[in-house]
Amino acid sequence: MTEQEFIPASYFKTIEKGVVTWESPSNIALVKYWGKKPNQIPENPSISFTLNHCKTITELTYEKRDSDGSFSFEVLLDGFQKDSFKPKIEVFFERVESYLPFLKDYHFQIETKNTFPHSSGIASSASGMSALALCLMSLEKQLLGDAIDDAYFNEKASFLARLGSGSACRSIEGDLVVWGETPSIEGSSDLFGIRYPYEVHAVFKEYQDTILLIDKGEKQVSSTVGHNLMHGHPYALNRFSQAHDHMKSLKTILKTGDLDGFISLVESEALTLHAMMMTSMPYFILMKPKTLEVINKIWEFRKNTGLPISFTLDAGANVHVLYPKSESVEILKFIENELVAYCQNEQYICDQIGFGANRIK
Repeated sequence: MTEQEFIPASYFKTIEKGVVTWESPSNIALVKYWGKKPNQIPENPSISFTLNHCKTITELTYEKRDSDGSFSFEVLLDGFQKDSFKPKIEVFFERVESYLPFLKDYHFQIETKNTFPHSSGIASSASGMSALALCLMSLEKQLLGDAIDDAYFNEKASFLARLGSGSACRSIEGDLVVWGETPSIEGSSDLFGIRYPYEVHAVFKEYQDTILLIDKGEKQVSSTVGHNLMHGHPYALNRFSQAHDHMKSLKTILKTGDLDGFISLVESEALTLHAMMMTSMPYFILMKPKTLEVINKIWEFRKNTGLPISFTLDAGANVHVLYPKSESVEILKFIENELVAYCQNEQYICDQIGFGANRIK
């Protein structure tokens, strides 16, 4: 697919008003995307687990209006006006208007809520922007007289979500989603996420992700600023090459159920992400002392028990503890007895691999 193929020729129907609701999950990258080109194009490929419980639920109410050449919308979070969200959505609308030419013909009320604490450090931009993109696609599908199939619907929703938040393109489907063109993954694209197309060993089905909320404060640096610091970064080209190599290695790991290989690759990716932040100019550290203490506790527990517990990190302080469902009882006991004490207000979230977004009828 090319960008041009996402531009509709014309709409067949007129829709005066309506309501549509979608729930869309967050995701956690195994191979990390860090650094982007213009128009939200990634510098390197990534692959993520789609989560199951950490979701954004967005209700889009729309009503036809006489266009004045501007976008007309209001945003509510948990039932309260949230004007601080408006600038980001305005930018999103500007980016996608050529692909959704009806945007200025409607007034939108965007009501959104999360199943996880807001500002918890979980990627709410991924779930939020993907849910909004899906709502807009549902309206476009009506305007086109339902003349698009599910594959095109999901591809375009992922394409649009990417223009709101890069990682949002990996939240449309599940359980493993690839974003970014790379030779080892057939059909991979910089424009949208695709479901991982190869065999996956049973051990990676129902994989668990317990999210330790170490620090729920605002990020020290925005993701956009962080990505931009990869321009001119002294280690950027090697990092981008490493990501392609890791994507290739992960194919064998996922097929064979190689848990040792999975642990090594995923933890290396997490630490590499933070190493790139610490070696940029300006440099910054998003891990907290308790993040490092948790990582060392995980390493010690794994060494002592031989259990396949591992961690990954996003661009923040919180720790995602990853492990097979078959080992849940003992590992959860360890998390509750040893790791929860490091969480802010002892808050943590038990999640697992999920299968993408759903429309709520």
